Amino acid sequence: MTKITRARLAGAALMLPGLALAQTPNPTTLPDLLVTAPRVPPVAATPDNDAAATALRQIPGNASVVPAETFLDRPGTTTLQDMLELTPGVFARPKWGEDSRLSIRGSGLARNFHLRGVRLTLDGVPLNQADGSGDFQELDSQTLQRLEVFRGAQGFAQGSNTLGGAINGVSQTGRSNPGGTIRGEVGSDGFARGLLTYGLASGAADAFLAYSTLTQEGFRNHSAGRSQRISGNVGYRWSEQAETRFYLTYNNIWQQIPGSVTREQALRNPRGAASANLVQDYQRNIESLRLGSRTAYRPMEGVLLEAGIGAVRRELDHPIFQYIDQRNDDFSAFGRATLEGRIAGLEHRLVVGANAAIGVTDSNRYVNTGGQPGARTASSTDRARTNDLYAESTLRVLPTVGVIAGLQAGEAYRASRDRFFGEAVTAADPKADDSGSGRWQWVNPRLGLLWDATPQAQVFANVSWSTEPPTLSDLTPLVPSAGFSGLDAQRAVTAEIGTRGRIGDLGFEVALYRAWIRDEIQLLTGPTAGSSLAQNVDRTIHQGIEAGLDWTARRNALATGDSVTLRAAYTFSDFRFDDDSTYGDNDLPGAPRHLLHAELRYAHPAGGWVAPNVDWVPSGFYADNANTLRTDSYALFGLRAGWNFGNGVTAFVAGRNLTDVRYISSTSVATSATANAALFEPGFGRSVYGGLQLRF
Repeated sequence: MTKITRARLAGAALMLPGLALAQTPNPTTLPDLLVTAPRVPPVAATPDNDAAATALRQIPGNASVVPAETFLDRPGTTTLQDMLELTPGVFARPKWGEDSRLSIRGSGLARNFHLRGVRLTLDGVPLNQADGSGDFQELDSQTLQRLEVFRGAQGFAQGSNTLGGAINGVSQTGRSNPGGTIRGEVGSDGFARGLLTYGLASGAADAFLAYSTLTQEGFRNHSAGRSQRISGNVGYRWSEQAETRFYLTYNNIWQQIPGSVTREQALRNPRGAASANLVQDYQRNIESLRLGSRTAYRPMEGVLLEAGIGAVRRELDHPIFQYIDQRNDDFSAFGRATLEGRIAGLEHRLVVGANAAIGVTDSNRYVNTGGQPGARTASSTDRARTNDLYAESTLRVLPTVGVIAGLQAGEAYRASRDRFFGEAVTAADPKADDSGSGRWQWVNPRLGLLWDATPQAQVFANVSWSTEPPTLSDLTPLVPSAGFSGLDAQRAVTAEIGTRGRIGDLGFEVALYRAWIRDEIQLLTGPTAGSSLAQNVDRTIHQGIEAGLDWTARRNALATGDSVTLRAAYTFSDFRFDDDSTYGDNDLPGAPRHLLHAELRYAHPAGGWVAPNVDWVPSGFYADNANTLRTDSYALFGLRAGWNFGNGVTAFVAGRNLTDVRYISSTSVATSATANAALFEPGFGRSVYGGLQLRF
């Protein structure tokens, strides 16, 4: 707030040409004027959704903010597919329970378990382990205020150096969601979920706490799951220029695994489980505690400093073909400085930062005797480290045109110390030493262009480099005599062009990309009959189109104030070997060429809404590198509806796959598959869910 005195007004009047002092015969009698400049919002360690969307407009590539309200009105939302089905470029398909197969731009397609190729974080604290592998179940959709999707090199500042990029979940806070919530959901196959939350803000402090519980018998046999989750955060604003937020998340997840079956079994008996999974009681059980902190500080105009740390303790109890028992400790940190000013009269923005992650895993394997540990078969201490530094400069050569140049430099270390070396696997066969270690370094440049074609629409282009070091499970395969692998890092050059924005009632995002990949980590033939190992493929190509729209097609159609909105996401994916000595130009297995999800929503001003939807895969995809076995096309129809009764009471229902189509949702991949290869996870059949929420 600026106070202009009458004396200063008089002086200003003397300097204005042609201004007659006679017009103000007694300038000393003028009242004081108060001129108020636009208020700059206080710095927040967790910006709101609008601020996050504005920040993404600084990125010269395809990145999206997915507000939680787009999926929180869907009862039964537990998987990444539920949360991201209207986000183009993301292939997320459920396998069983809360487990999913996730790929962005073809990342990690050769990973048949867990996650590789996408950096998954919650409030900036990695859900991935320090080696890049990870799980999905620790992300609770009910406690989020948004998801941020950074495809490819758009995850530059999030510490992602992979082809797929990064996904960050942002938790609700006492400021974003004050008051209490009681929510209950029930549905098909024994689904029941409850949620209690409370948020409050008072002066400089705010706090949010959530407790959720889930139980389900699952669509397939032996796919029951139980979970309890506690999450919370506390924020404190030291001043208008500084805020710190602390996070805590606890997960206790028990999940049966029905396993992959043959193509015929998946389509003929989609509820069936693999026989070995039943006999050996396959499960994946996780207990984790995650602590984190983020601080944002603006010491002066044009300077923003951000820093954060995180620590995770994770226990994995995982009976599969062997009984895996692991304890993992991961630590992470980041720091970032954003400097805004002018160079030679041109607007300039510089971002510099660093990300660090280090982890230790105490790993033991045993003979699986009906879901219980038997004799020990392996024991190791595994260590991982992944660090990077980056800088990115944006120079506005014209008021509407920005030129971006960036550089990321990083290093990774992976090591496994075999503690079972020399012990007898059989009386005459002592175990060989599978210890080993490796280091990888990289420098990834990035060039981009941003054009603000209109105040609400942008055109962007970029060329970026990425380097993905292998994970520990890539390097230490569960194959006899395989030892510690000598994998190279996967490297890619990606070119991208696209546009995003809004024209009237039409919101849109479209991107075209092509990635030239060297040493892609793929599954190739192993040392023993029928085995496969993660190995490097000389050259591959990943290219595609990502297109999304949000169009309010009609207003006041049936009543004053109503609306009809079409939302759709289309993904075209062309992933293939590039003149490979064994597989030629075959398609890479694991993902469909075309994927479309669309929803038409009618909303009435009285509070009701209804939304039919379709999920369409018009052509199947291969399950093996040799392209001998593939899935079929399918179309799934669903319907969602809800009513806001006022006074904080909301009811909602959802029906999925209403025509009960039998289809294959996801596949594991192989080198060459026969008709009876057990690679397929059947999709869920017809299901109905309902929920009731009370806000107070």
